[in-house]
Amino acid sequence: MDTTTSTPFPGAGRRTMTLSALLLASTLTVMAGTVLAPVVATIRTDLGVSGTAAGLILTAHGLSLAITSPFVGWAVDRWGLRTPMTAGLVLYGVAGGAGLFADSYAVLIASRFVFGIGAAAVFTGTTVALMALFEGPERDRVAGWRSTAIGLGGVVWPLIAGVLAVRSWHGPFAIYLVGIPVGIAMLFTMPRIPATGGAPGGGGTMGLFRTTPRLLGMYALSLVSSFLLYVLIVFLPQRFDQIGVEDPLVIAAITAGLSLAGSGSGLFYGRLRAAMGYVALLRCALVLWGLAFVVGASAGHAVPLALAALLFGAGSGISVPALAMWIGETAPAAMRGRAMALSGTANFAGQFAAPVVVGPLVGATSITVGFVAAAALCALVLLVLLFLKPGAARQAAPAARPQPRQTAPSGSTAA
Repeated sequence: MDTTTSTPFPGAGRRTMTLSALLLASTLTVMAGTVLAPVVATIRTDLGVSGTAAGLILTAHGLSLAITSPFVGWAVDRWGLRTPMTAGLVLYGVAGGAGLFADSYAVLIASRFVFGIGAAAVFTGTTVALMALFEGPERDRVAGWRSTAIGLGGVVWPLIAGVLAVRSWHGPFAIYLVGIPVGIAMLFTMPRIPATGGAPGGGGTMGLFRTTPRLLGMYALSLVSSFLLYVLIVFLPQRFDQIGVEDPLVIAAITAGLSLAGSGSGLFYGRLRAAMGYVALLRCALVLWGLAFVVGASAGHAVPLALAALLFGAGSGISVPALAMWIGETAPAAMRGRAMALSGTANFAGQFAAPVVVGPLVGATSITVGFVAAAALCALVLLVLLFLKPGAARQAAPAARPQPRQTAPSGSTAA
């Protein structure tokens, strides 16, 4: 149950600046790998590496993000939010922008692993900040805006990367430099949120699971949602190729439609959340995802395949804020940083697993079979949620109204 109050802002102007910086930072994780997609083939040729090695340029950060997220969460709980988040954004910009000057594969891949550490801080920090700074219906409304911002980032950043890639494969790496000014903005606009110091008596991650075992189910849902998303992202372009649609611009536009659909449904998230609980929202998302895979498996034309992308995107626009807020409100306030960081680990583990698990199935059968299997997974998880006991899905009680700022307790650290 969420028992904390939001941190009051000292003024409306600072509130707007903080919210703007928070929404912009939220778009950075979604573009972590996508902005490099247009230049992977060029990098492979220029540096003389294999296709697998080139693919690691897109995915290496996901591995380091998954591994380091629990440590980032511990740092947030131990020292507060502002310092780890600011440092993470600056590291995101520096390590990501290092690709502008990389002239060897070893240097480039090393920078991508370091970049993942910064991305972990951004992923965790943006969600924890939303939980700490807003409450009640306003929190739900801002969560919807965040989902919309993430969706728009999935469209805008890759388009900018395409423009920068015209002259050199180094160009798209310049986009990551935006993390530096955003980090500086966070340093000066983010209110001081006292550190919780971790759970009373310690216990670490295992202590978190012992006190709140329901989080394991929520992390499983996070993993499944990312798994399903990347099944679609990896194999939908190949499905287009099968029906004779090979124009990269057409495929890119339809893929961008997935993000735009997520932005659209995110705008309505606040209203939807006011009308139903988190479990009901996730049921709706699973229905939309299942329909997307059924349409994708049976379609023989580009239009229904485009509809599949839109259906999945609409579901994601609901599920992303619902899962984030449900996890944040369920976790003990003293361990919220770690709880949200483990959500990042689950998300990126799902991304990594998607091609590894479904790829062999598709190779042995067809993409249609792979999509049918994904639809069956949606149905199975939906069935579990339909039989979930009401007590296991109870919602957080409304938080109390913000009180005037208190001096942090002796021994705690603000960041």
